[in-house]
Order: sequence, then C-alpha cells, then structure tokens
Amino acid sequence: MAEAELKQPKVFISYSWSSTHHQEMVKLWADRLIHDGVDVMLDIYDLNEGDDKYAFMESMVSDEDVTHVLVVCDSKYKERADAREKGVGTESTIISSEVYSQVKQSKFIPILCEFGDNGEPVAPVFMNARIGINFSTPEAANENWEQLTRLLYGKPLHVKPKKGSVPSYITSDMPLPANEARAKFESLKQAVLQEKKGLRMFREDFLDAVLSYADEVRIKERPSPDNFGNKVLEDCGKLKVVRNQICDWVLLEASSTIEDELAEEIIGLLEKLRELKTKPNDLNVWNNNWGDALAVFVYETFLYIVAALLKARCFQTLHEIFTSSYVAPIERVQRGVELETFSDLYGNADSLQDVLRPGEKLYSPSAELIKIQADRSDISFKDLIQAETLTFMMAILQEDYWYPGTLHYAEHYEKLPFFLRAAQHKNFIKLATITGIADASELSNKLKEQLGKMQFNSRSFYRSNFELLMNLDNLDTVK
Repeated sequence: MAEAELKQPKVFISYSWSSTHHQEMVKLWADRLIHDGVDVMLDIYDLNEGDDKYAFMESMVSDEDVTHVLVVCDSKYKERADAREKGVGTESTIISSEVYSQVKQSKFIPILCEFGDNGEPVAPVFMNARIGINFSTPEAANENWEQLTRLLYGKPLHVKPKKGSVPSYITSDMPLPANEARAKFESLKQAVLQEKKGLRMFREDFLDAVLSYADEVRIKERPSPDNFGNKVLEDCGKLKVVRNQICDWVLLEASSTIEDELAEEIIGLLEKLRELKTKPNDLNVWNNNWGDALAVFVYETFLYIVAALLKARCFQTLHEIFTSSYVAPIERVQRGVELETFSDLYGNADSLQDVLRPGEKLYSPSAELIKIQADRSDISFKDLIQAETLTFMMAILQEDYWYPGTLHYAEHYEKLPFFLRAAQHKNFIKLATITGIADASELSNKLKEQLGKMQFNSRSFYRSNFELLMNLDNLDTVK
C-alpha cells in the first residue's frame, strides 16, 4: 500500500513525571514515533506556559482526531491514578470514563514499564483488563517497537485470513475415507514456512498419506456392473479432496524448494499414482474400466500440477516433468516395458458417458467431469485448458499421444494468456525453457508439421484452432 493511502496516526502520551530519567525515556519514545511518521502530542512539546493543563489533557483524550492514547504505566502512575491525585489523577479520571463507556475500545494502549513480583504488569485499576505492550527494559522496547507502530498504523503483523468456502468434504453427500493427509499437509506447511530441518520427512509423511487415501478408493474386488458409472462418479468426488491437497502442496513448495528437487518429488508421486490405476496384485481378473476413477483422478491431478507450476513460474520443473522418463507400473514391466512418458498419465473414463449427460455423446467424459469439478478459486478451468494446451504441445513435440479433452471447451479463435505473452521475447524464453527449443521458428514449424499430420482439427475439434491457441505465428516476434 502506498504511504499516501495510510491513515496517519495521531497519538497522545499519558505518563507520570516519576523521575527525570523516566521523563527522558518517554521523550525518547515520542521522538522515535515522530521519526516513524506518527503525530505525537506530548506535554513537553505541546503544553506551554499559561496553558490550562487540565483542558489540554481532556482535549487530548476526547479529541476524535487522536487515534490512540498511550498510557505509560509504572508504579508512580498507578499510585496517582488509583488515588485520583491531581495531574495524573485528573488525566486518568478522564481516560477511565472513556474506557468504561466504550468497552471494545482499542484507542487506549497500556505501555508496561514495570512488572510486580508476581509477574503481573503494574497498571492502574482501570487498565488492568487491557492487553499492553512490554516496554519494561530497553531490550523489550526495541523488540516490541514494530508491534506498537503496526498497531498505530492499523497494520498488524498477523491478519485474520479472509473466510474461504466450505470444504468439499463438508458439502459432499458422499462419505469420504478418513483423510490423514490434511493433518500431514498442515505439518508440512509449518515446516516449510518455519524452514525446519528434516523437511523431506514431513514431505514423505504427507505424500504417503495422499497415496494411502487414493488407495482406499481403488477397486480391489470385482464391482457390480449395476450403476458402475455412478460409482466411478462418486469415487472421483472422493478423490477431489487429495487432488486439491496435491495442488496446494505444489503451490506451497514451488516458492521455496529447488526446482530440480521439486521435479523429482512430483515425478515420484506421479509414478506411484499411475500405479494405482492398474490391476491390484490380489485380483486375478481385471477390466480396465474398473480403474476409471483413478484414471480420471491422475489425469485431472496432472493438469492441476501443470497449472500450479505455470502459476508459480517453475518452468524448469515443467521441462523435467514433460521430458523425464517414468518408471512403468509393475504389470507393464512384466510385459517388457520399463519406462514410460508423461502421456501415460492421461486417463479416459467411458463409464462416465451415461451418467454425466444422459442421452448425449461426449467427446471426452473425463474432461466434462474435470470441468464440473473445477471449483478452486486460485486455479480456474481456463487455467486447466491452458495447462492442457501446454501438455498437448509437449506431446506433439515428442511425437507422443495425448487427447486434449478440455480443449473442447476452449472458445472459438481463443488465444491463451501464456502463449499470447510468448510473442514477447522475455516471455518466449519461459516457453523455450519448458520445451527445450530456443528458436521460435524451429518450435513453430515443428508443431505445425506434426499438427498437419493429425485429424483432430477437422474431426472432433472443429471449434478449436490449435495453432491459434498456441499463438504459433507470433512467438518471439516482439522485443
């Protein structure tokens, strides 16, 4: 916030002339406040010979322009205030009447200069219930100075966050498995924010809890064919909880973790999630449709991870995720496939076809559900379309398969912000980091060549122009 937008505080300091040293200390504090931009009213500065000191005191306490009254509390102030002696006694009478008439009144701030043998602050009776600021030693005053100035300016260090939306596990009618991951994420968050040692241990605990939650939803016995699509829909709703937690984790660590380390952790998680949509070891019979809920979950979660990394500007991490090899699930290894590309994270779910829009033919039931479940305020469905456009681009460059289902919902002739900005050289560098191709013409030509071999545009994606979405004709054309 600009300085001009801040409300300038005006402060009156009430204190007792208990000693010359105490008076000098109060003046030192007043001088320091003035240097910090606070308008200070103090008898030393503002009460001249011939002035009515009682009228001055009353005007300072009751003046609406005075935003705060600092009551400097020590034993002499308490003694005179409680006895209602002249001077401080008169002043405290005026203050106490204001305090008692307005119970929720933060105008009056005790500055605590002494503490008794019992550890309680020394303050007049009318200030006993008020929370004060410890200025009992020079060290305490220095330590708590920021707290005081923030209070005067109305800019406290700790601000109550804006109330969010009701958690989905509260509003959902579907029963959810016990989610240990929530607690583990909070522990990880504190470890990251406080820069605790052993961060990897907190991260592993969280990711293990995420995988355990997802494994609970996994089909481990032959399901009933009746209403199977509804079961997939219900399970996808349960998995949305951990989708959000994984997204929160990426956004949290993207701001503090080295990119190579973050990429390694994300790739490891995706490998384990990919495993969950395959046949469990204790099942002898398996139908690929039985893994539909986990397939959609992995696909959806991957798009959220890509969107979160774009938001956090982790372009090198994105490069690693798109270009690294992934250890294949056990069943694939047994058939001789040891490594896969990111394209195996894509997931379709034909079982959702009849439960999402009965009677309609959906090109991508998975994308339709992802759109329905896109209820985060920080990552919108438009962000997911952009994430999938980038994912599709990387699949094209690697001559791999990826069906970009959410692009069915892109606007006709739409240009997406990340690619639109890549027309400018400094922003094209971000795209170049992700793709590994530093020359815009080379990148554009390769993409156009591969797109020309595809039939997506003329068949199901008749409303979308992929070259336009990726802004291929304008990449790196503006300095």
